[in-house]
Amino acid sequence: MKNNILLTGGSGTLGKTIINKNIFKKIYFPTKKKLNILNLKDLEKFIISKKISLIIHCAALARVKECEKYPLKAMQINVGGTANIVSIIQKIKFKYNKTIKLVFISSDAVYASTKGNYSENSILDPYNIYGWTKLAAEIQVKTLNKHLIIRTRFFDKNKIYFKKSANNIFTSSLEVNELVVLMHKLISKNFYGIINVGRKKISDYDNYKVYKKNIKHCSKSEIMNKLNFKIATDASLNLTKLKKFL
Repeated sequence: MKNNILLTGGSGTLGKTIINKNIFKKIYFPTKKKLNILNLKDLEKFIISKKISLIIHCAALARVKECEKYPLKAMQINVGGTANIVSIIQKIKFKYNKTIKLVFISSDAVYASTKGNYSENSILDPYNIYGWTKLAAEIQVKTLNKHLIIRTRFFDKNKIYFKKSANNIFTSSLEVNELVVLMHKLISKNFYGIINVGRKKISDYDNYKVYKKNIKHCSKSEIMNKLNFKIATDASLNLTKLKKFL
């Protein structure tokens, strides 16, 4: 891969894993203090000076609870930050006739997440603020000719801190290291468009107990008793497109 890459969100779980796996070469991952995606001028200057040809956009306010509590902040970062990146890419294309590819990490939360087996063509019906911000950001990204939107859910096997997990919540969530490998394959093969990335349908409990043997199972209702916002029931993804491509 010969691209000069800008990674946003390098301090997050996915960003750190991308950096640590070291399979993306010539990658820049400035801290938020050094490069804030909400600052258009600094963003443009960095992209031009480093001759960036690929942006992997992971930066986001991703904690659902925080998004629900601070919706304007979620919109500013998740939608506004993405809009800034898209704007700069469009400006550079017009000004210098240079095309920059954008890889955007979206979420399975753009789907209703009630019945499962969602394909890329399923109706989009987010069930929380986080999902709505990801959907709004996707709309921005799709204005670019060269874009890759990855709808996914992931976790870090070393950060399973909770003691219980639901046996009746289903997703296609995969371990973050697996996600990075699949991302690298999609980018290397120049995939464009929208794609679901994950594993086959599995309950949260069965997924996590592989990595945390002493985790106990519970029901979704037990988790909901402690929350004041909606969570998925079945967010499993149809992975036909991913399987055909890989």
